[in-house]
Amino acid sequence: MAPGFSKILIVGAGPAGQLLGLLLAKENIDVTILDQADKLDENPRATHYASPAMRVLNLAGVGDEMREKGFAPNNVAWRKLDGTFIAGLDNESQKDSLERMIALPLDQLGRVLYDHSKKFFSIKYLFNHKVISIGQDEKMAWVNVEKIAGSGETTRFEADYIVGCDGANSIIRRSLFGDWEFPGRTWDEQIVATNVYYPFEKYNYSDSNFIIDAVHWHMAAKITKDGMWRVTYGELPGLTRDELLARQPDKFKTILPGNPDPDYTLVNVSPYKVHQRLAKSLRVGRFLLAADAAHLCNPFGGLGLTGGIVDVGGLYECLKGIYTNVADDSILDVYSNVRRKRYLEVVDPISSANLRRMFAIPPDEVLEKDDFLKLCKQCETDKELEQKMAEVRVLML
Repeated sequence: MAPGFSKILIVGAGPAGQLLGLLLAKENIDVTILDQADKLDENPRATHYASPAMRVLNLAGVGDEMREKGFAPNNVAWRKLDGTFIAGLDNESQKDSLERMIALPLDQLGRVLYDHSKKFFSIKYLFNHKVISIGQDEKMAWVNVEKIAGSGETTRFEADYIVGCDGANSIIRRSLFGDWEFPGRTWDEQIVATNVYYPFEKYNYSDSNFIIDAVHWHMAAKITKDGMWRVTYGELPGLTRDELLARQPDKFKTILPGNPDPDYTLVNVSPYKVHQRLAKSLRVGRFLLAADAAHLCNPFGGLGLTGGIVDVGGLYECLKGIYTNVADDSILDVYSNVRRKRYLEVVDPISSANLRRMFAIPPDEVLEKDDFLKLCKQCETDKELEQKMAEVRVLML
């Protein structure tokens, strides 16, 4: 075999790629992770890991550390702009479960996964390695990689299978299907995500809150034990990044309870556009896609993050089956078909409804017109229904 040969090559050292690598390394399956950056991503990004994701993270052996470092949300509410409660759910039925939702900024999960990976000789990380082209034949797949140290040196890495976990702009997906072939849509609405310290508890806010308003719709969710909150709000389409940043102080004065001016500590702010997109296939021969490289959705409800982690869990089981001789590689087609079906039937419609719910119906009418919030309202007096809804949330991905 070539010096750069691995059984599995993963492109992308984000949490999805690292999680897959760790799971495979625990089975003593040789894996190499390539990333064009010079270190792990330190941006906090997504935060909430629902029960289906926690099941996979527990399997990888990192669940205990996540529970130690992270925050376990107790409840979620939908509110009017003035904070008036409309409906909500709590996690009482899951309070003792190892699969209970945990909030932990994504960069912290990345560090946890990296530290756990150091225990295994079968996993190797290579930073400053940029994929510039790909290829495959009936025996193997390969990537040609440029080292980003300025040397111009190109190296070929070969593997039985190559997995693209390299995010929304995945070079693996673009190499397989073309730069612009990522079916779906982009929302007209723009999003601004912020991390902020502010005493939402003083105003009786829940751990997670979705604010319904035609103009000032937003989400406010506690994400760390020390009281940092993620506030993500909608903005007008067509504004530049500088314009969005300039509008942030006035926006906070309008949407934060108590209308502070500016009695908060802003940690960071990041405007971005949101997409609902799904690759045409998650398998092309010996190449595979997972997480954001495979599909995108808006952040409201955390289905993108949780769905990506469930991708990784399913792909791990398939690859493990191949290397333990209990399955042939046709199981990878099953992976692609199942995960695409889950996106089309669950992730896309539910995440889209989560976003539209925040601005499409006047808050005084939403309980009459939104079937999901009707169920949430019933759960306040029907604990059996609440338990059933919790069970459905666990199984749906």
